[in-house]
Amino acid sequence: MTASHVRVVIHAVAPEHDAGAVEAAYHRISRDLQGTPGLIGNELLRSVAEHGDFVVMSEWESLDAFRSWEAGAAHRQVTAPLRPYQKADGGTAVGIYEVAAAY
Repeated sequence: MTASHVRVVIHAVAPEHDAGAVEAAYHRISRDLQGTPGLIGNELLRSVAEHGDFVVMSEWESLDAFRSWEAGAAHRQVTAPLRPYQKADGGTAVGIYEVAAAY
């Protein structure tokens, strides 16, 4: 099997008292991640159905590239601004998905 791109999905929710918190954290982290080896890009998606719900989706060249970055010393510090808003209501706040097919 050849290495394929992976997408990492993080679910987040903005607190009612600070509607811009998730967006601010996303922009801060994205600036800090510029030039990260293996990172192709990322997007902040806002729910049209649930006010304050967001998804951050990053695309990586491979699972190995993501895991290498995740195991590095800077990972926890760089992503800390978003951590308080991660949504884990009985499920998981983070998902890692391998691209199985694309057109």
